[in-house]
Amino acid sequence: MNDLPQPPNSHRLIEIGIEALPTTVINAFEGIERMVYFRLPLKNRFRRIDVRDGLILKGPNGWAEVSPFWDYDAPESAQWLRAGLEAARGEALPRRRASVPVNATVPVVDPQRAYDIVKNSGGARTVKVKVADPRSTIAQDVARIEAVRDALGPGGNIRVDANAAWSVDEAVAAIRELNRASQTLGGSDLEYVEQPCKTVDELANVRSKVDVRIAADESVRRASDPLAVARAGAADLVVVKLQPLGGAHRLLEIVANAGLPAVVSSALDSSVGLARGVECAAALEELPFACGLATSQMFTRDVTKTPLRPEGGEITPTEIEIDEDAITFLPQDGDDAAELSRWMCRLEEMVHCL
Repeated sequence: MNDLPQPPNSHRLIEIGIEALPTTVINAFEGIERMVYFRLPLKNRFRRIDVRDGLILKGPNGWAEVSPFWDYDAPESAQWLRAGLEAARGEALPRRRASVPVNATVPVVDPQRAYDIVKNSGGARTVKVKVADPRSTIAQDVARIEAVRDALGPGGNIRVDANAAWSVDEAVAAIRELNRASQTLGGSDLEYVEQPCKTVDELANVRSKVDVRIAADESVRRASDPLAVARAGAADLVVVKLQPLGGAHRLLEIVANAGLPAVVSSALDSSVGLARGVECAAALEELPFACGLATSQMFTRDVTKTPLRPEGGEITPTEIEIDEDAITFLPQDGDDAAELSRWMCRLEEMVHCL
């Protein structure tokens, strides 16, 4: 699979005056006071990218994020814009808990790096490990999980994410092998396997053949019918992400209608997006699993001087203030100007699909 086009690999926060928006866009931004472009390099390659970029918007309800991945088309990306506009302009969500338990995330890295990530995770007792990547064999996935178990000890939880990479037979065989790796050093079974296959039918088939819980991610956030997976009995829980689902209210509605436990996760957001995800998790009626909202540690720098980080394996809901000292203004030429022009074109496409 080819790598995605990458913006320049350097940290940037660039103010974009609302008045600079194309006339076809500006009406959709009523009530938005500020817009800032961000570019955040990653410590380790993740999801085939080395740098994350997007927009943050400030409205009456504070800062919100709009950062669809570049391989998403305009209609799908418009969901992310809808979520950002709702968060910046809407009202605060109810808060049903004072803090949200979170998992650490281990990308496709060597065992020593995996071990170090867990040890420096801010006390996480749950770790999500990426597996089934084209760059990684099953033996390497096993070694990564064993290193995570070594760092966690027998009492911690390990979950894996296959990003729909396997066939049914591949998934069944891999889950059994990866589960044995989780059991090393007296450890427990895998907590769950996230999106082992692409389709709802395949998920249901795998679920009927293994004893490990199955979680649905892409089958919820990228589906025309996000509740189909629940109706089919194809998953034990759902992974929900604020931006891809089009906003907090739709996320909460999907969780309520699915009738399954939910894990609120990051879409590799900046701390602004993560804070909005934490708000959603704090608003859920029940939260039996740790959430995937501790990903600020994957960046070399963030949009704020105080990135949203876990303490004791939990994150407290908080309002993020961006790093005003790092903000520059709209460039006239060079790579930054070209990247911003690309985003302005993309905004027009997204607004057209709202």
